[in-house]
Amino acid sequence: MTSRPIKEKVAVHIKNNRAGELVFRTTADRLARARQRHPEVSSRIDVCLDWDLDNFDRSMERAEVMMTWDLPTDGLQQRAPRLKWIHVIGAGVEHLAPFDWLPPGMTVTRNSGIHLEKTREYVGMGLQMLNNHVPKFASDQRRRDWKPVYSTPIKGKTVSVVGVGKMGEASAQVAKSMGLRVRGVRRTGRPSRYVHTMYTPEEIDAALDDADFVILNMPLTPETENLIGEKQFAALRPGAGLINLARGGVLDHVALVSALDRGILGGAILDVTTPEPLPPDSKLWHTPNLIITPHVSSDDDANYTDLTLDLLFRNLGRYLEGRPLINRVRPKLGY
Repeated sequence: MTSRPIKEKVAVHIKNNRAGELVFRTTADRLARARQRHPEVSSRIDVCLDWDLDNFDRSMERAEVMMTWDLPTDGLQQRAPRLKWIHVIGAGVEHLAPFDWLPPGMTVTRNSGIHLEKTREYVGMGLQMLNNHVPKFASDQRRRDWKPVYSTPIKGKTVSVVGVGKMGEASAQVAKSMGLRVRGVRRTGRPSRYVHTMYTPEEIDAALDDADFVILNMPLTPETENLIGEKQFAALRPGAGLINLARGGVLDHVALVSALDRGILGGAILDVTTPEPLPPDSKLWHTPNLIITPHVSSDDDANYTDLTLDLLFRNLGRYLEGRPLINRVRPKLGY
C-alpha cells in the first residue's frame, strides 16, 4: 500500500442490522465517542452510518471501507466499484465463506483479539465448574437427586486447547495461571508461551490423550467441521470435561450426547451450538451434565462496539498510511 494524499477523505460505510442486538450496533453516540478517541483518523474519513440496506447502494458508489456483520455479495464489484476493505464485526467469518465472491485485491479483516478479557474470565469459570462437577450437580438438582461427588484441586491437571489463535491463547493463559499443564493444537505448530506442549492438527490424538479437559477455540472451516467426536472423546481421561467456545459445527453433537449419557465425559459447557438459537426440540436441552450458554462467553455488552470501533480506527490509520491491516482474513484458509 502507498499512503494517501492528506486532503483526500476515505468514505466508510457502517452497516447495522435492525434485527441485531444492541451490543453489536454502532449507534451515532458510540461513533461520536470513537471519533473523539481517534481525532487524527476521524478528520480524514467520511462515515455513512446505515441500517440494513437503507442507503447501501448509494453509499457503495463511493465507499472504500465497510464495517458489517453480513452483506450482499452477489455482484459486489459492480455495486461497490471503489470498495477495498471489509471489516467483519465478529471473530468468525464462516458465514461469508467460501470467499469466491471476493473481488481481486479486496481485503477482509475480522474482530479477532477484542474478546480476550471476557474469554479469560469465562474459561476460568468453566474449568472450575467442570472440575467441581457443577454440570452434574445442576442436572441432579433438576431431578431433586442428592448424590455427592467430591473433587480434587485443579492444579496439576491437563487441559488441551484445540485452536491456539488469539482466543485460544487467552484460554491457555488462564489455564496455565491456574496451574494446569497446557497442551495446544495450532495449524502451524508454532509455540506459545502459555502452552507447555504444542501439536499440529495431524497430532490431535496425542494432544488429547488422557487430558482432563479440552477447550475448543478453532474456526469453523471444512477441515474442522465435526472434528471433535466419539474418537476424540475416547482419547480423553474418563470423565473429562469439555468447553466449546468455537462454533457449534466443530463438534459432533450426537457423539457428545452419547458421551455424556454414558459417562465418557463427566461434563460439558457449550457456548455455541448448531443451529443458533438452539431449537426447543433439541436433545441438548435435556442432556445430563451439560450446561448451555447462549453465545455470550466473550461479548462485553458495555464495551464490545467501542472495542470494535477502536480496532477499526487503528486499522483505518494503517490504511491511510499504506500499511498492512491487522487481522486480515486468509480466504483460502477461511479465517
